[in-house]
Amino acid sequence: MLDLVTGIASDLTRPFDTARGAAGVVATFLGLALVVGASFVRTMVPLRTLTVLSNVLLLTAAVLNPNPASILIYLVLIPLNSYRLMEIVRLTRRVIEASEQRELSGVWLKPYMKSRRLPAGTMLFSKGDPADSLYLLVEGELEWVEIGKRQAPGELFGEISFFAPDHARTLSARCVTECVVLGIVESTFKQLYFQNPTFAFHVSGLITQRLGADIERLRKRVGELEAQASERASAPAISA
Repeated sequence: MLDLVTGIASDLTRPFDTARGAAGVVATFLGLALVVGASFVRTMVPLRTLTVLSNVLLLTAAVLNPNPASILIYLVLIPLNSYRLMEIVRLTRRVIEASEQRELSGVWLKPYMKSRRLPAGTMLFSKGDPADSLYLLVEGELEWVEIGKRQAPGELFGEISFFAPDHARTLSARCVTECVVLGIVESTFKQLYFQNPTFAFHVSGLITQRLGADIERLRKRVGELEAQASERASAPAISA
């Protein structure tokens, strides 16, 4: 029994016989500590940052105490996690810039959107359909059927129903000509929205700006209609 305990103790302390081995052990423990710390993080940017740092430390440990399999794994994980981290940081920066410049388009979402080419006459969605995607018109003419209004290219649309309590489309969208439309599905958007507080905050600001712009357009339209009605009402009196 004593020999067994002595052997285990010898195995545990052997890496500390050399500076290289001791450094490998320290790197391993630090890497594992970051892995544990990352499990308590709820947002994506800190999580990816801790993951990249832990991968670097564990790769260092695998190099100091040669382990080819671990080296190969972390050589794959480090670039992958770094790319995902930079992708989220870039998206957040684009959203912040769009919010500061009051840019109401959804160009900053393009990397996460899928393109669809639709022939003329296609109904992208109909009134009452479940709102499961946000869209961006790239090319062509798209009409809001119920109100006879055309959708401006380069702007997000469908976002109001997307965030509505009943999650249903309030208007129908039809392609007047062949259209190229980008779309982002609800699951992808929500993943971005809930995993990155900065992204969520600025997206909410952009949607508020969009609603404000829509309300202002409606006010102007109502004012124009009231002016036209007033002119019609006063026309007989003038002619008399």
